[in-house]
Amino acid sequence: MLRFIYRYFILIFLFSQLPVIIYAQDSYLAEKKISFKMPGELGVRADSLQKEFQAKGLKWPARYVFIRSFKYDSQLEVWVKNTKKEKYKLFKTYKVCLQSGAMGPKRMQGDFQVPEGFYYITSFNPNSAYHLALGLNYPNASDKILSDPERPGNGIYIHGSCVSVGCIPVDNFDIEEIYVIAAAAKATGEDFIPVHIFPVRFNNRSSMEFLTNYFRNDPSLKKFAMQLKSAYEKFETTKELPIVLIDPKGNYVIE
Repeated sequence: MLRFIYRYFILIFLFSQLPVIIYAQDSYLAEKKISFKMPGELGVRADSLQKEFQAKGLKWPARYVFIRSFKYDSQLEVWVKNTKKEKYKLFKTYKVCLQSGAMGPKRMQGDFQVPEGFYYITSFNPNSAYHLALGLNYPNASDKILSDPERPGNGIYIHGSCVSVGCIPVDNFDIEEIYVIAAAAKATGEDFIPVHIFPVRFNNRSSMEFLTNYFRNDPSLKKFAMQLKSAYEKFETTKELPIVLIDPKGNYVIE
C-alpha cells in the first residue's frame, strides 16, 4: 500500500509537469534546430568529441547521458551509453570551478544554495549570459514539499563563465562539451537527461569525514544525505540508474 502511495505521488508530479516539459522541448528545438552537424564553435566541439569518444571505445553520439555533480569535491561527471540494456560508462570528469552556499539542499530563494537531489535537464539555452546553460527542474517534487512554500527559488543551471549564486558552473570549454553531448542525446530521443547532485563523493574517505562532522549536530540533514547516499551506492554497484520515488513527506525512497 505504501509503495502504491509513493508511485501515486510520482505520477501526479509528472503529469503536473507535462506542460513545462512540452514547452521546454518546443523551445529547445526552436532555439537550436539541433542536429549532429552543429554550427560554428559547437560544430568544432562535436567533431572533437566524436574523436575522443572513439578513442575511448564509445559510440558517438551517446543516446543516453547521465550527469552527476559533487559539491564538496567540486566535480561533475558525464556518463554515457547507447542502449537501455547497457551499463553506463564514464566519459569524463569536469571541474566545477566555483561553489556557493554550503552543504545541504536548497530550501528557499536567495539562500545561494546549490540544490541536492535528483533532477533532469529541462532546457537548453545557447544564448545564456553565462556562455551556454542547461536548465534543471528545480524545484522538483521533493523540493516543493520541503522548501519554502512561497519562495522555494528557481532558475538552477549547469552553465559556463565560472560564476555562481546557486548554480553549477564550469569553464566555457567544458560547458561546450557538456552542452553538445547532452544536445546530441536529446536530438536522438532522450527526453529526460538525469542529473544527480550530491553533497560529497560518498566513497571518498576525506569527503565523508567532512560530511559527518558537518552534519554532526543536524540529524535532519544527515537523514537527507543518507537518502542520497543510497542512490549513489546503488549506481556505483550496478552502473544503472536507481528508481527514485518520493513519499508524501518529501523523502526520497530509492529502489
